[in-house]
Amino acid sequence: MATHERELTEPVDLCTPDGHSLNRDAVGWSRVPLQRANLQGSWGRNKRWDYWGILLGDGAVSVTFADLDYVGLVAVNWADFVTRDHGQAAHIAPFGRGIRLPDVPGSRPLHHRSRRLDAEVSEVEGGTRIIAHWRGSHGGENRLDALVERPDGHESLNVVVPWSATRFQYTSKHQARRVTGSLNLNGVTRPIGADRPAWATLDVGRGRWAYRVIWNWAGGAGTTTDGHTIGIQMGSKWTDGTGVTENGIIVDGRLSKIGEELVWDYDPQRPMEPWHVHSADHTLELTLTPRWDLPSTLNIGVLANLGHQVFGSWSGTVPRDDGAPLTLGDDVIGFAEEISWRW
Repeated sequence: MATHERELTEPVDLCTPDGHSLNRDAVGWSRVPLQRANLQGSWGRNKRWDYWGILLGDGAVSVTFADLDYVGLVAVNWADFVTRDHGQAAHIAPFGRGIRLPDVPGSRPLHHRSRRLDAEVSEVEGGTRIIAHWRGSHGGENRLDALVERPDGHESLNVVVPWSATRFQYTSKHQARRVTGSLNLNGVTRPIGADRPAWATLDVGRGRWAYRVIWNWAGGAGTTTDGHTIGIQMGSKWTDGTGVTENGIIVDGRLSKIGEELVWDYDPQRPMEPWHVHSADHTLELTLTPRWDLPSTLNIGVLANLGHQVFGSWSGTVPRDDGAPLTLGDDVIGFAEEISWRW
């Protein structure tokens, strides 16, 4: 499943020097983040976000910083798949006041403090520190304190998707990064990564979007039956027809880029039924069996976010670089989603 896409190996600006148009030299993919998102002008179309999701096996928690030009968002979402406890704490900032994401992701800390929610994401020695403190829907005190490991040489999937000279997106997807720490929900503290592996996924977005868009995204991590650590990264719909994809498999920290558009088979009206993804030759054949559905139902006039993100367990096979199959073990956890935006 070798890719035809161009691999980038040197730092590059996402935009032309004036920040108005796509720099064609930035189009391609890389194993580490290389793009500087020097977006200028086109107010209202620029979208910037860092999304950190932590997969706990029997639960999930995420922290999001986003600046959509005319509105900003800092949010924590959590769910316990066993007790069914779940919720969100969010701060919405008109015109993105106080929420600024750097042109080079991770180059400076992200922090927010408000009445209901405090959050900070910062790069530290050996990884990324994520701290959040918020009040739950019932007034309880909740806290996340997590360290996401960043092993030397661990690769990520970084790609620029070109719709046109004025509409384009840089995304940096990180999978299969181990997490340790603690999560306190309503006075009950649970360790992260102590009794079973916990995994983080990072979705960095910097780009200039059309008003309406729909996408698929899926990810996850765990081990294969023969003991390799595996990360899953797949996407669809929003990349169709652009000549690039956000598809890849990470094995023991090494990315295998997939240039083929994969086939997604699921029913968006029945999100808790299995989601299937496969390649044309079926050397990649994956199924997510959901345990939890996180619906998106935001609709406030010009801004709407609708769809489903489901969490569960992955099974199936993926190819090595040499074409030999790898079979997923029974501990590979992850998610899949279909989301539509009007923004």
